[in-house]
Amino acid sequence: MTMHAVLRQWQARLRRRAIVDLLRWLPLILVATVFLISRFASAAVLAASVAVACAILLVLLVRAWRMVDARMAVRRLDAQSGVVEDSADLLLASVGDLAPLQALQRERVLARLRAQALPEIARAPLPRFVWPLAGVLGVLVLASFFLPDADTDTQRTNAPPQQETPADTRTVIRAARLDIEAPAYTGLPPRSGSALEAAAAEGSILRWRIHFEPDPGQAKLVFLDGREVALIQGKDGWQAEITLSQSSLYRIVVGAAPALADDRLYRLDAIIDQIPEIKVIAPEKTLTQLEAGQRQWSLDFEVADDYGVANAQLAITLAQGSGEQVTVSERSERLRAEAGDDPRHRRYRRHLDLAASGFAEGDDLIVRLLVSDNRQPQANQARSASYILRWPADPGSDSAGVDGIVQKVLPAYFRSQRQIIIDTEALIAERPRLDDERFLARSDTIGVDQKILRLRYGQFLGEEFESGGQKTHAPDEDHDDAPTQQDALSGDHDHETATQPAAGFGKEADILAEFGHTHDHAEAATLLDPATRKILKAALAEMWQAELHLRQGEPGKALPFENRALDLIKQVQQSTRIYLARVGLELPPVDESRRLSGERSGLRDRRGVLADPVVDRKIISDAYQQLAEGDSSDLDALAAWLRAPSTTLPDTLGVLGAVDELQRRPDCAECRMRLLDQLWALLPVPAAAAHSRIAPDASGRRYLELLQQEAVP
Repeated sequence: MTMHAVLRQWQARLRRRAIVDLLRWLPLILVATVFLISRFASAAVLAASVAVACAILLVLLVRAWRMVDARMAVRRLDAQSGVVEDSADLLLASVGDLAPLQALQRERVLARLRAQALPEIARAPLPRFVWPLAGVLGVLVLASFFLPDADTDTQRTNAPPQQETPADTRTVIRAARLDIEAPAYTGLPPRSGSALEAAAAEGSILRWRIHFEPDPGQAKLVFLDGREVALIQGKDGWQAEITLSQSSLYRIVVGAAPALADDRLYRLDAIIDQIPEIKVIAPEKTLTQLEAGQRQWSLDFEVADDYGVANAQLAITLAQGSGEQVTVSERSERLRAEAGDDPRHRRYRRHLDLAASGFAEGDDLIVRLLVSDNRQPQANQARSASYILRWPADPGSDSAGVDGIVQKVLPAYFRSQRQIIIDTEALIAERPRLDDERFLARSDTIGVDQKILRLRYGQFLGEEFESGGQKTHAPDEDHDDAPTQQDALSGDHDHETATQPAAGFGKEADILAEFGHTHDHAEAATLLDPATRKILKAALAEMWQAELHLRQGEPGKALPFENRALDLIKQVQQSTRIYLARVGLELPPVDESRRLSGERSGLRDRRGVLADPVVDRKIISDAYQQLAEGDSSDLDALAAWLRAPSTTLPDTLGVLGAVDELQRRPDCAECRMRLLDQLWALLPVPAAAAHSRIAPDASGRRYLELLQQEAVP
């Protein structure tokens, strides 16, 4: 649609008239409304009202401008100009789009409009609602002069508090700045802020710069743990500096000046430098058997730290041999991390050459990773679990005719003989300084140790544990017979001396029960190779002689027997295998006399193994009950418990701050509820218990009495 220039000129005049007509009444209405709002509202509401009024005015002006479009201009021209003969709409079309008669009429209308000026645009009448609205606003404006404004009412309402604590008599913090400089090893940039609370890395340097109004005579930072840091006045305000070593709460206290208007607690959180975390990717198991043809052992570790990994050491231990012939060699090497941009995440790979490490058959190769971070002055260290690569020894050929399980020699107590020798030599060296009674007691103690060791070795020969001298077996009793000196020397174990007959003589069952020895049977006894058995018997004989002299207070005579016993034990160690009979699990017999008796004597109460949290947090329960009853006068015990180093809560500082706030403002209901909410989460969970049965009433008791009477025959 193409609009002729004459029609565009007419449209522009119509738009200007519409805007002028709108500005005749709308601004006055808006100004009156804003004036009324200013009389009864605050400055913030007034500013918002002005913004809304301007927005409404702008929207209505744009709307009036857009309403005068081409169609409206044609209608207004047809209505106010008779020369166009209701043909003004022809001015919207081009000549090529019109029929011949329409084109001729268009030329006639244009010629007339050029010959005559465009008609004058009449002023539009005011909307009907303008005059009633203007009247209402006028009445309200006049009435507002006879009513108090918002500032006067606010001042009258707040007059008592201002008279009680006038603003000009309280010290305020006009400006504050807290600079935080983290330790250099963390790599964190320095930062600053106007907030007096902060969370920073442990060891950070905190610097305060505070401006007061009015200027106090002195000021300091008072921490809840008892520390005080003086604020020193300088060119840039009052300044203080500390090193953040632990999380704490503090407040600012001024002296020689009015108290601070805001004396609340500020919180400082020290972010602890965590120890490095080690993730072992390979090997997957702590114990790995060497595979056939394996020449290398691949190790793969990932290490993560919050501020960066400093170094990693691989500790390598090679254990060779067995028994007392085990030799251990240790070495360590520093690992280099793979290339990466992030020092907080490192990966270490190492391929150990088994041949270069001296790894052979029967050996164990043990590795563990030691890492440390950049913490100053003392680095955090972490250690991984030990990982073992085992090359199993050749089991050799089994002895023919022995139906048993193969098991390594070297019991856990083979080394005890060496310790007995050391104790004996020490006793001989201390003989001049000891009196006879003490010397004999210590010698007897070593003799008891020698006896226990001898009896344990005797179990490998099928002997029984003894608790005293020899005694005659009684029917239906386990016997406790110790080998005599002659038995130990000769290796016999027939017990021919214990042959007293008992009741039931001549009965085959009684004879077997009284004199039968299960360790005389090949399947029930522990079997050794004949050569090893002979050497072990000789070692037991030497132990017997050593025990004899030790019991008599003659450690010097016992020492040669002890050394010979140790040499024989070393020879036993050379036997790489022993054979144990296949026997089933034998549980100790049940004591029938105590079954279902309810007797608990001798039983240990294991409930005290772990600390009872109810005892540790009883003070929380007491404080919660006290606050729930509305009494907040005595919270010193709770505050002292929270300040104790042994107290560990999820948010100790938060609870301590709530306690301090309630102590300073006992009448603050909101403070009490806040503390109650925090204590509620810390209350110990009561142990589950059965509810007691409700006591029966009179009819119930009568019913129970009748039941009891019927039960009695």
